[in-house]
Amino acid sequence: MSTTIPHAAWLKKTSHKVTTSDGVAVDVFELQIDNSAAQTLSVWAKCFREHYCLDAQIDRYRRGTGKSRAEYLTDMVFPDESDDFGPATRSGDFAEIIIADLLESQFGFWVPRTRYDDKLVRNESPKGTDVLAFKFHGASPSKPSRQDVLVSFESKAQLSGKKAKPRLQDAVNDSVKDVYRISESLNAIKRRLINRGDDDGADRVERFQEGLEVPYVRMTGAAAVFCSSVYDSAHVSETTDCAGHENFDNLMLVVVHAKELMAFVHALYERAANEA
Repeated sequence: MSTTIPHAAWLKKTSHKVTTSDGVAVDVFELQIDNSAAQTLSVWAKCFREHYCLDAQIDRYRRGTGKSRAEYLTDMVFPDESDDFGPATRSGDFAEIIIADLLESQFGFWVPRTRYDDKLVRNESPKGTDVLAFKFHGASPSKPSRQDVLVSFESKAQLSGKKAKPRLQDAVNDSVKDVYRISESLNAIKRRLINRGDDDGADRVERFQEGLEVPYVRMTGAAAVFCSSVYDSAHVSETTDCAGHENFDNLMLVVVHAKELMAFVHALYERAANEA
């Protein structure tokens, strides 16, 4: 289990078996949040904040705005808590980030965290594949293996409400498009890593770009993140069908749920701003 993801131990895989209507297995995790674990929550808030803005850069970015660190993050970086599409963007961003955390901590993938650090409109989600994750079978990207894995994930969220929506099916439907978006998303991640001076990370991404001498395994993932109040395993099974998916033989399906999740997401953004 990853030591760099402080809340990894809070992601508990459930023993209850869930399958889609056409028999595809769904991995279900409950995020058991301990609101009394202040230190873990603070470390999580820092990790979460740095998806949007590295701590080392906040003071330079906010200079000239007249805003404190917390004000700068709340007013100009993070999706808004209540106005416009802010709440929906918070839900979507959180869902993508928790799936990235899950892929690293539970499935052993490497996930570059660059997607949100150059958002031009804070109340919109970035374009492209939601999450790209990688696994290397060989010793290094310079020694590629046919068993190296790239997985592209689409995630959907329902963090509040009274009636479950078919969010996993929505993610499955969107994931079909990823085969056409992977090359652009790889290019975007690589450029951001180069701009950060992370040449090792850029080399890792480069292994999966076009013009390869050694192919890799391409997997496709779909995820739904629910508040526990609307999570219904039977509904997930009844409303999700993967038949006809272009990458049916290499599908990964995941559900994550947690209690009072929207309230927690707002609290996480608030902590991330106030503790900057």
